[in-house]
Order: sequence, then structure tokens, then C-alpha cells
Amino acid sequence: MLVIAVANGALRQSTFARVMPELRAHQLSTLTGSFVMGLFIWFIVRTWPPSSSREALLIGLIWLFLTVAFEFFMGLVLAHRPLRQVLLEYNLFAGRIWVLFLIWLTFAPWVFFRLRKAA
Repeated sequence: MLVIAVANGALRQSTFARVMPELRAHQLSTLTGSFVMGLFIWFIVRTWPPSSSREALLIGLIWLFLTVAFEFFMGLVLAHRPLRQVLLEYNLFAGRIWVLFLIWLTFAPWVFFRLRKAA
């Protein structure tokens, strides 16, 4: 998952971030990352299916926790950004749609588990 995230960020910086405002590039990158991560999660759930809906939700919650912890570590510790700036990424009203990715990351294992069970 980390490889997908880094590759998505590199794609953003090397392509559309050069031709559009930062906020729009961030939004587009969030959408492309959500799509590719969704494909990866679909593959994981198909290959190693959770045993129940509850387990699928637990997997999503663990991924959510690890992602947010990683983001805060990267922002606060490695990039030395102030907490206020790190929290800005979570402000949906400022056009930051990162929180939508986090919601998708949390519920995607459950969604794909349910779709797999219905098929």
C-alpha cells in the first residue's frame, strides 16, 4: 500500500501538479489514489478473503489507524510541519478531500467482502 501511495504522489508531482493549482492536483491525486488503492484492496480481499463482515471492517480500521499514524509521523516528525498544517489536510471545507480517501480505505474491505459474498 505504501508503494502505491508513493507512486501516486510521484505521479502527481511529475505530471498534473505542474499544470494545475496545488489544491486541484491534491484532489485529483486523491481520486487516482483511491481508485488504484481500491483495485489493490479488491485483489487482497479476493485473494485472502476476511472470514466475516466484522473482520473486513476491522481490517479497514487497522488500515485507517496505520495510515493516519504514518501521515502524522511524516508531517510532524520528518517534515517538521506544525500540527495546524498537518490538520489542514483533513479539512473537507477547505477542499481537502483526503478524509474521503480515509473513509474509502476504512470501508473498502467490507464493501468488497460483501460484493464477493453476494456473487
